[in-house]
Amino acid sequence: MMGREYRILVVDDEPAHCDVLATILTAKGYIVSKSNKPREALGMMETVKYDLVLADLMMPELDGIGLLQIVRKKYSNTNVIIMTAYGTIENAVNAMKLGAYTYIIKGSNPEELLAEIRNLEKLKAFKDEKQIEPPSEGLQDYMLETESEAYRETLEISRKAAKSDANILILGESGSGKEVLAQFIHQESKRRNAPFMDVNCFSLTETLIESELFGHEKGSFTGATNTRVGRFEAAEGGTLFLDEIGDIPLVTQSKLLKAIESKKVMRIGRNDPISIDFRLISATNKDLQQEIRTGAFREDLFYRLSTIIIEVPPLRNRQEDLDKLIQYFIRKSESVMAIKIREIDPAVMEFLHHYDYPGNIRELKNMIERLVVLSEDGIIKKSGLMRTKEIGFANSDETFFQGDRPLRDIRSEFESKYISMLLKKNNHNVSKTAEILGISRRQLFNKITEYGLK
Repeated sequence: MMGREYRILVVDDEPAHCDVLATILTAKGYIVSKSNKPREALGMMETVKYDLVLADLMMPELDGIGLLQIVRKKYSNTNVIIMTAYGTIENAVNAMKLGAYTYIIKGSNPEELLAEIRNLEKLKAFKDEKQIEPPSEGLQDYMLETESEAYRETLEISRKAAKSDANILILGESGSGKEVLAQFIHQESKRRNAPFMDVNCFSLTETLIESELFGHEKGSFTGATNTRVGRFEAAEGGTLFLDEIGDIPLVTQSKLLKAIESKKVMRIGRNDPISIDFRLISATNKDLQQEIRTGAFREDLFYRLSTIIIEVPPLRNRQEDLDKLIQYFIRKSESVMAIKIREIDPAVMEFLHHYDYPGNIRELKNMIERLVVLSEDGIIKKSGLMRTKEIGFANSDETFFQGDRPLRDIRSEFESKYISMLLKKNNHNVSKTAEILGISRRQLFNKITEYGLK
C-alpha cells in the first residue's frame, strides 16, 4: 500500500473527531500523528517531516487559516487539507486561494477524504520516483516578460526606483508576485552583486523575529548555543527584503524603525551597535493605512518604509500574460511529475481564461499542478477542475450580458441557472447531474445550498 510511507498530521481541537480521523487513516496504512493544539502541531513539524496536514478550520489560539499560512511559508512541500462545517464553506474556499490543496466537509463520507489523499500520494510518488525538484529558475523571467500595460508600468517604475537607495514598499494581493518584483529591483540596482536577504515576517513567531532580524550573542537566552548573525547584518552591502511587513508585532516595529533610521543593529545580548549598509524593500498585502487607524501599525514606520510605493497588479488585470503563464506552469509540472500533456479540453482553457484568480499567480500554479496530476493519458480534462468555485461556461443568451456588472456576478448567476436547468432536465437526479458537471455529489450539494436552489 502506497500510504505506508505517507505521514499525516491531524490537527483538531475536538479530541473525539481527531481520534476518529486518526483511527481511520491509520487503518488505511498511513503514519498518523495528531494534536488538539495548533501551536503544539507546529512544534511537532519542526522535528518530523509530514506530507499532509489535515487541519480544522475553526480552532482557538490559531485557526486553520493561520496554521495554513505558516505551514505554506515554512514547509512548502507539505500539503494542507482544511476541514470545515457547511456554515464556513466560503472560508474554506478562501483557504484554497491561500494554498490549501482542498477542503473537506466535517462529517462527510471518509471516502471523499481518502480519495483526495490518494491524489496527493500520486503526486508525491511521481516526485519520489524521478527525484526531480521543481525548477527554481524561469518563473521570474515569465513574470517579467509581459504584454500587460499595467504590469509594464509597474516594471518601469521599479527600474527607476532601483537606481536609488530609497526604501521601497511593494503593495499587492497575496500571490501576485511581490517577491519576484523585489528580486527584480535588486538585480536592476547597483547592489546586484551583493546579497539579497529575504525574511517572511508572518512565518516567524514574536519570540523569534527579533533574533532572525537582529541576531543574538551566544548565551543571551535559553537555547542560544551559538552567536547568530541577523538578516540585517547578512544583507551588508545588498538588499534586505521584509515580506509581510504588516504582520510584524508592535514591539518589534519600534526596534525596526530605529534600525532603519540609524543603519545600526543591536544583537540580542550585545551592548554595542553594529553599523550596516543595506537597501530596504518591504511588501504587504494588508491595507497599512487601516492598520495604522486601528493601532496595529506605527505611522512613523509606514512613512519610513514608503519613500517609494509600487503596486503590483493582480493576475486578473494581466489577462494578456495568462497564456504564457499557463504554458510555463504546465511545462514545469510535466517536468516534476514526468507526465507529458498532449491535449487540453477546450472547456478547461475557457475556464482558465475567464476565471478571476483571487489567489493570483500562486493559485494559477496550484490549479495547473492539480490539472496535470489528474490528467488522463496526457489529456487535461474538465473533471480536473474539482472544487473550483466557478465552472466558467459561455452563455448564448444576449440579455444575460445587458448592463454593467462584475464578472464574478455574471459567472455566479450563470452557474446557478445552469445547475438548475440540469437538475430539472435530469428529474433532480443529483448523482447524474454531478457526473455531467464533472464534480462530486457533495460539491453539487454545496452549490445547491450556496445558490438556494430547490
